[in-house]
Amino acid sequence: MESRTEPLRIALSKGRILEQTLPLLDALGIRIDGEPGRRLILPSTRPGVELIILRATDVPTYVEYGAAHIGVAGKDVLLEHGGNGLYEPLDLGIARCRLVVAGRPEKAELPTSQRWRVATKYANLALRHFAARGRQVDVIKLYGSMELAPLVGLADCIVDLVDTGNTLRANGLVELEQIAPISSRLIVNRAAQKLRHAEITALVHELEGLLNGVGDDAAQAG
Repeated sequence: MESRTEPLRIALSKGRILEQTLPLLDALGIRIDGEPGRRLILPSTRPGVELIILRATDVPTYVEYGAAHIGVAGKDVLLEHGGNGLYEPLDLGIARCRLVVAGRPEKAELPTSQRWRVATKYANLALRHFAARGRQVDVIKLYGSMELAPLVGLADCIVDLVDTGNTLRANGLVELEQIAPISSRLIVNRAAQKLRHAEITALVHELEGLLNGVGDDAAQAG
């Protein structure tokens, strides 16, 4: 059984999500304690809490297998991962964007019977999405410069995140379909939710209060 003296470990996603998560944690008194240096497990200014910073795609895996008790990950990563072994108690509402199918405008007119090649890093998600629509696809897994694939004939369309859509427009591509709105979610290991219920529930409630402005309202009332 897990020791209750073990610090509560929070896994954070690198990049834009990290930039927008840190202010939320800071408001709860959770900050990296000292200079990170080369340390991989970072103590925090809140007793009994430590942080690890990972590639976004790794966060659900660390939380699912209990290497971290809690994590912050984009909904796109969770959809691709599948969400086994995870609770998703809170939408943090940060790092908002949308997951779309995009390609050349003329692709929107092609019959659904035509087999498409789809370039994406979300292979599992794309296969599920198109299968649900009765469309056969071949997935080509890429990790960057996704918009290039339709331009050079590598793929008929892409499945990717879009924020402003400026890169699509600059390359003559359009959104053919929106798959899902995306934001970052708080995720919790299922076993930890039972074994560390009081700590985790308290943290979730603190975040909920922060996101709902309860703290501000209370301060103004005082």
